[in-house]
Amino acid sequence: MTTDPDQVRSLVAAVLAQLPEMSDADGADVAIEEIEAVASRLEEAHGVLVAALESVDRGVAGGSAEPGR
Repeated sequence: MTTDPDQVRSLVAAVLAQLPEMSDADGADVAIEEIEAVASRLEEAHGVLVAALESVDRGVAGGSAEPGR
């Protein structure tokens, strides 16, 4: 996993771009499938962030983990 902030942002943005359009803004008529799809994408984005943080903790090379960045 990369530790480069720009690459991590790009990965998260790519996952979040897959979020389905919600059919009703107030949530009254949202199908369970839509909710499950949103939850799945959010879980995937969370996984990307956790993996990046674990890489930083381990000091894995492959990105910029410079202080102040």
